[in-house]
Amino acid sequence: MSSVSSDAHMWNLVFLQLLLEEQGADVTNLGACVPDDLIIEECRRSRPDALVISTVNGHGHLDGLRLIRRIRSEPDLADLRVVIGGKLGVRGAENIVFAEELALSGFDAVFEADAGIDSFQEFLATLDSAERPALTSGAAA
Repeated sequence: MSSVSSDAHMWNLVFLQLLLEEQGADVTNLGACVPDDLIIEECRRSRPDALVISTVNGHGHLDGLRLIRRIRSEPDLADLRVVIGGKLGVRGAENIVFAEELALSGFDAVFEADAGIDSFQEFLATLDSAERPALTSGAAA
């Protein structure tokens, strides 16, 4: 898990780490302001079941698009499950407008902060399945 490269917030990452660990996940928290290259390098090294990107600063749609395009362009990471959630923009409840573009650009799921955490937890339950889940948009991450 990580934030987008421009996001210095940590509390969201700590919350998500604790939530994931409560559900039995082994979590590597890369922290805040992590450059795209480091995220890609760590995904190659650790081969996670999923990469969770969280954002609070309102630039998630910009940094997230750049990151997912980089990940999807890497042949060895093309099938990695990647989700993004949190404050995707600075439009409040209208941030949901960014979800479709993020999903179409390669995120397996997009979770807008104002929607709550239920959809994210439902997505986590799909990680045990052998097949990748369908693209979705919904709650906060």
